[in-house]
Amino acid sequence: MSEVSPLPIIDIGPLLSGGAGRHEVACQIGLACREAGFFYIVGHGVDEELQLRLENHSRRFFARDLETKLEISITKGGKAWRGYFPVGRELTSGRPDLKEGVYFGAELSADHPLVKAGTPMHGPNLFPPGVPAFRETVLDYMAAMTKLGHVLMTGIALSLGLNESYFADRYTSDPLILFRIFNYPADLSPPDEQASWGVGEHTDYGVLTILRQDASGGLQVKSRSAWIDAPPVPGSLVCNIGDMLDRMTGGLYRSTPHRVKNPARHDRLSFPFFFDPNFSAEVKPIEVSWPVNDDRNERWDRASVHQFSGTYGEYLLSKVSRVFPELQEEVSQLRAGEKLGEDRSLQV
Repeated sequence: MSEVSPLPIIDIGPLLSGGAGRHEVACQIGLACREAGFFYIVGHGVDEELQLRLENHSRRFFARDLETKLEISITKGGKAWRGYFPVGRELTSGRPDLKEGVYFGAELSADHPLVKAGTPMHGPNLFPPGVPAFRETVLDYMAAMTKLGHVLMTGIALSLGLNESYFADRYTSDPLILFRIFNYPADLSPPDEQASWGVGEHTDYGVLTILRQDASGGLQVKSRSAWIDAPPVPGSLVCNIGDMLDRMTGGLYRSTPHRVKNPARHDRLSFPFFFDPNFSAEVKPIEVSWPVNDDRNERWDRASVHQFSGTYGEYLLSKVSRVFPELQEEVSQLRAGEKLGEDRSLQV
């Protein structure tokens, strides 16, 4: 499946090379962030053969029986929250998604200071046993996407008239990396029945999402007037901004709602990569000359992204516990422990 997309397609080659054309690219990114919140990128330099290896290994993994896939269940990932979850276990607005997936993040050993400190969402990944090529491919892909994320953030900074290192200096020199591989099973319901959404309307939590989708289609983006398709475009990746960039820019750059329905009669793969602020970074608005545009009454969740204060980790923990209800108790325990530590520190 290959269609022409109504969303902008931006060649970011000059950003990668650091050439004179990077300011023009930044302007294109800025316009896309203001108008759509979504855009395609080409000239991104991510090896196509690596992408195909990732897709092939992922298809083989999801083709396994459920018992085998549960060998790396997210329930075994501990505070790192890594591993596999089956169809229906992840929620959007309280409704089960019609997808299964595997959660990954930056690969940290057990003796890493953040892991030893018990920092949530930090630790080693879980990989299928006996498939060393899958581990190598996932880690190589995350490394390539992390590099790309740093490049794109320089373009976003320039688009706002900021120093190109603005976000790296404050938030993303050591970013929180979250990578997901999702499989949307074919919806085999009769044609006269309403198909289920693989994932319902939502916005992303962080700063920047970089998505590789397979050839099936099914991604839809909410424009000002209607839902529009964001079909796969050969050689491209899809980028969208999240709630934290919306917050930082006072609503100038909007986190756009999107949703997914598998239109194919076969499984659909999706590879979202989230490039977010450091877990302990306090996210603050950029000093801007325009008024804050708070669209809470128009948002899918009726929530304000501009009222939050605190670290990105605190924000993310509150969101993740809603996606995986079984983690709510663990989040509560973590917060109780942090509060107890604060109380004890006051008594010393």
